[in-house]
Amino acid sequence: MSFRSSPRWAVAETMEKRYIRNLGALSEEECSLLQKKTVLVAGCGGLGGYLIEMLLRLGVGEIRTADGDRFEASNLNRQLLSSPALLGRSKAEIAAERAAAVNPDVRFLAVPEFITEANVMRLIQGCDAVLDALDNIASRKLLAKACAEARIPLIHGAICGWSAQAAVVLPGDGMMDRIYPKGAALKSKASLSFTPPFCAALQTALCVRLLTGREIEAGKLYVADLLDMEMERLF
Repeated sequence: MSFRSSPRWAVAETMEKRYIRNLGALSEEECSLLQKKTVLVAGCGGLGGYLIEMLLRLGVGEIRTADGDRFEASNLNRQLLSSPALLGRSKAEIAAERAAAVNPDVRFLAVPEFITEANVMRLIQGCDAVLDALDNIASRKLLAKACAEARIPLIHGAICGWSAQAAVVLPGDGMMDRIYPKGAALKSKASLSFTPPFCAALQTALCVRLLTGREIEAGKLYVADLLDMEMERLF
């Protein structure tokens, strides 16, 4: 089972106006190129909701997402797609409804499944990039392994409390094993309302640079401390 947004094709003039503020920061050619790209957002929670929102508004041509979870009260402090009225609803289904409301011209496919060995290759097939919005190390490594095998770049992201991190993981570079060496474990599930959108912005910026052919510095982990207002590049 999957959920698709329902296209409501807008008039050409409206669509031209939709992306006009992208110009100057992006060229017309780059905007057009984004509309031809396909990405997967793995997860529709704290990070995933903001990634989906940003990619929809940029006009990425096809967005896929996968999440087998449902909204619960503990999501309300940070997850863009959640609200009290939606508790118990499928995150994937709500993501599809949001996509139809925000940008009906984007092809959007939401799969209500967690990332597993059985479905990961199917989910990433044909993608130009994959964005990591997962919440555990095992799933991230599974996704990174699949992307490496399929030769698809992965844009990693993770948050904890006041901290956020992002990186471009290229096929075969071993970056995910450097970020999470053997025996690594998540220390806290703390997450504030402003940390996910900050991390999602970093990931989306890296993704846009990648999709439009701009230069990126792979092999670097960008780590932000929003409490002390510090940011550094590791590795």
